[in-house]
Amino acid sequence: MKPFTAAVALATVLPVAGYAQSDSPDFSADLLALDGNNSEIPEVLTTTRLRQSKLKVPGSTTILTGDMLRNLGVQNLVEAFRLVPGMVVGDRGSTNPVTSYHGTSQYEQRRLQVQIDGRTAYRISLADVDWIAMPVALENIERIEISRGPNSAAYGINAFLGSINIITRSPQDTAGAEAYASAGSRGHLRTFTSVGDSNLGGSWRLSYEKRKSNGYDSQVEGGEEIPFHDGHDVNNFNFDSIIRLDDNHSVDVRAGVLEGVNEEDLNKSGKLGATTDPDIQMNDYYLQLRFDGATSDTHFYHVQASYQNQRRRQRWSVSIPATTINALLPPGSPAFPTNQGPFIADLNEDSEEARQEFELQDTLIFNDDLKLVSGLGYRKDTYISETFFNGRGNNYQSRVFANLEYSPQRWVTFNFGGNWEKTTTTDEGYFSPRAATNLIFNDNHALRFVFSRAVRTPDAFEQSPDWSYRPSNVQAPFEALEGYRIVIEDLLDPSTSTYGKELEEEWITSREISYFGQFHLDRALLSVEIRYFNDHFRDMISGIINEEEWYIDNNVAIDQEGAELEASLDFSGTMLRASYGYLEQDEWYTGDPSALPAKQQEKAVDLMGRLSARNSGSVAWIQDWPLELTSSLAYYWTNEVRESRFERADFRLARRVDLPDYSYVLALTIQHYLNPKPWMSPDNRIEDQNQYFVEAGVRF
Repeated sequence: MKPFTAAVALATVLPVAGYAQSDSPDFSADLLALDGNNSEIPEVLTTTRLRQSKLKVPGSTTILTGDMLRNLGVQNLVEAFRLVPGMVVGDRGSTNPVTSYHGTSQYEQRRLQVQIDGRTAYRISLADVDWIAMPVALENIERIEISRGPNSAAYGINAFLGSINIITRSPQDTAGAEAYASAGSRGHLRTFTSVGDSNLGGSWRLSYEKRKSNGYDSQVEGGEEIPFHDGHDVNNFNFDSIIRLDDNHSVDVRAGVLEGVNEEDLNKSGKLGATTDPDIQMNDYYLQLRFDGATSDTHFYHVQASYQNQRRRQRWSVSIPATTINALLPPGSPAFPTNQGPFIADLNEDSEEARQEFELQDTLIFNDDLKLVSGLGYRKDTYISETFFNGRGNNYQSRVFANLEYSPQRWVTFNFGGNWEKTTTTDEGYFSPRAATNLIFNDNHALRFVFSRAVRTPDAFEQSPDWSYRPSNVQAPFEALEGYRIVIEDLLDPSTSTYGKELEEEWITSREISYFGQFHLDRALLSVEIRYFNDHFRDMISGIINEEEWYIDNNVAIDQEGAELEASLDFSGTMLRASYGYLEQDEWYTGDPSALPAKQQEKAVDLMGRLSARNSGSVAWIQDWPLELTSSLAYYWTNEVRESRFERADFRLARRVDLPDYSYVLALTIQHYLNPKPWMSPDNRIEDQNQYFVEAGVRF
């Protein structure tokens, strides 16, 4: 039986888990009482910014609850996305995690809007996500909602392929003290502690998490296996609080500080003759304020402002032949001697990024059949780097968004939404629309028809680079080059370089037909969600951007078609879950044929399929047993990504004991790699196919 056929058959017996709990800080939680649908139908908070039943939401949305992730023994945040159909998880460079939906990536994942409690979390300069430095602990996650398909109608430019919203637990649900520790293979260590309180006036929580790993066991260099310097050590502090002003108004205050090191191996990530490891020192902080209010039972609003700052200090030493240095000097400059050793100095790729964001959102419930959410937002992105931008720069974005849900009859719901946004990246404005019709049958089944368009503009480094290196600590006889600006543009091949070229926006036109249904069995609940999609990408930005080659342009078109499913079967003490994604992708070069040689044209096209998986999926079983035991089994696979295949089976056994004054948990997790070959890169080597992790936690 073919994988796609087998998965469709499997979907008839297993469905999507999707239990969405109320968003405590948001007064739109009151919509639950107004919705009038079966309370067992999962609800979605993210897709349109309006709380909606899955019967009415205009698109497929995956809900991963924090409890499910913890029961499955998920060891880090990015691993959770293996449970999402169509998403690929891997590593690039020196073990920098990446995840992408339907691929279309170059070297880093892009084109996904990632938020933590509504605060934009992706980086500014390259619009990718630093998952190692995400300031959220697994223990603090209430749920993660992933809108699969373009969601620019709600969130703007970077929600090109979809959106991810990580929703943390309300501090009123975590009052008390908690401590947790996990240790295991390859130097894995994770500790978490939190303390908090809750009363009628509000609640608060202060938490600390350490994440540490040694990375992969080895890499391949010169045909031999050598040690891989690619671990990380991160410390993350978070403060969350809710201040209740009265029955209709509250203020949320969130803040956090993160510091640590992300190890970079000189053989994998070293540049320009590196002789030391270019480790990245990370120092981040954020502050988020949100005011929630309600003027009546049918009118809610919030005002949100946030500021976040990310600093990266990356420095290394280099040894470069004198002849190479002489070739970089301006014509007529005196040459340095070539018989007195190489050029030895320190280089850096230090950077600082800051984001100021403001948002006003208003929700009106005209009646049970007509609901409107609308708002506006403003964002200022600042990037500072002597290396990448020769100073500093700013991008400004302003947007207006709205979504109207209209149900003229009980059996049909229409959603009309859109986002108008202007950005200084291209100095143009864009409108991203979405229209959907949901046909609802028997209050438990819905058939969706969705049309949407989305746009992504080039990020700061793609559009406005001014890349150079200024050597420091220069050794004799090259002291005169202390602070001398080595311009990357001078190193590039002028026959292929597009460095400095103004790029245009990318576009996607997406069509979706999907089904969501629930079947109430004698003692169980069966849920199924199936999605068919047909997406057309135009003017995609592809090519290489590094210190040796730079030829990105709007030069690739892509057509994608496929099907995805999620399924879950829930009954007392048991949860069975399955997901599957199938993707067909055709891509071709649309740029000027004379601009690039055939080899570079092929490379630009191939990069658009770098993280596109033809088949991927997961199967999970969580079971409660006597003696307060809980077990879980999970199987994850992804194939046909860069001619490699990922297969892993996880097993977890835990015992949780709840006593009058405290509770504790002990657990063992085993990860078995069924495919011993490295995943995505020959350097991603794990010597032991069995990885072990032990956990212990206590709560007062």
